[in-house]
Amino acid sequence: MQRAPASPGDPVASIETPALVLDLDAFERNVDAMAREVASRGLRLRPHAKAHKTPAIAQAQMAHGAVGVCCQKVDEAVAFVEAGIPDVLVTNEIVAPSKLLRLAALARQARIGVLVDDGRAIAPLAHAASTMGTTIDAYVEVDVGAGRCGVAPGEAAATLARLVAGERSLRFGGLHCYHGGAQHLRAPEERRGAIAAAASRAAESRDAVLRSGIECPIVTGAGTGTWEHEMASGVWNELQPGSYVFMDADYARNTPGDGERRFEHSLFVLAAVMSTPTRERAICDAGLKAFSFDSGLPVAWRRDDLVYRKASDEHGVLEVAAGASAPSLGERLLLVPGHCDPTVNLYDWIVAYRGDRVEHVWPVAARGALG
Repeated sequence: MQRAPASPGDPVASIETPALVLDLDAFERNVDAMAREVASRGLRLRPHAKAHKTPAIAQAQMAHGAVGVCCQKVDEAVAFVEAGIPDVLVTNEIVAPSKLLRLAALARQARIGVLVDDGRAIAPLAHAASTMGTTIDAYVEVDVGAGRCGVAPGEAAATLARLVAGERSLRFGGLHCYHGGAQHLRAPEERRGAIAAAASRAAESRDAVLRSGIECPIVTGAGTGTWEHEMASGVWNELQPGSYVFMDADYARNTPGDGERRFEHSLFVLAAVMSTPTRERAICDAGLKAFSFDSGLPVAWRRDDLVYRKASDEHGVLEVAAGASAPSLGERLLLVPGHCDPTVNLYDWIVAYRGDRVEHVWPVAARGALG
């Protein structure tokens, strides 16, 4: 585990760099805004905790009315349940027998859900729950346009729902209908069209389940890029956005539609200038090991005079704008990650600050939870 880069009460100026830091005022505004919007429509909010991997953040979301959290891995679920989160949906297919048993054992402590998209996976899931003396919520995942996991819409979803309903150790939780590919479509009309098509597929699947004589209590899905469309659709009754608490440079590249809410950047990597070899170039101490670069380079926050141009393992190369002065040696910079989720997974601690003081140092308890 990394040494904590700060302690509560420390001045922000003393945080050792590079460090993952959180502006609590912006973060709290994001959490509150999403909770209010979803509650105003009478829908359930189940934020995706794979974005933050941090129980303290999940607890803050639940304090604002979230029904529970989503995660992607069994070991992530373990971290949140052990921290007291009472309702966790693993929005993924789990097939390894050892993982099924861990998941089933976890259902002794909390309400646990998981996804299925193949009839052959249902009996092993039911057997694991029966072995552990627990009951698991099984949600049928429907491919509503992402082209990843999920059965075809309609009758295929109903067939799986019937198989789940026939197992005594399983509850049919509902349908999982998430269109991940729509989240970063840049134009608002593209996102709107993708979710309209997804809504049609989700409704077709829900109706097929109902015609089978099985209640479909939940249709769950949505993400930070499209949640307003799912919310307005009349199909989804539970929403799963995750990155909204932080935002990142890639989400900021989406063009908002009329009236769409913009969330604030609250998560940054705090870096320090370690070299100024020329007037046009400065080097900071946050490179490839400090960020995930899959969604592009980080962005210098509120610094139009600096552009993060390239990185090596421990160095970030900053281009200084023409006519601007190079930053000072030791000067500290806030850098917005290109993709918040995998960047968080690089750190053991989130240093949460308010104003010029550190307020919390939160462990990223689910960091590296790949199993």
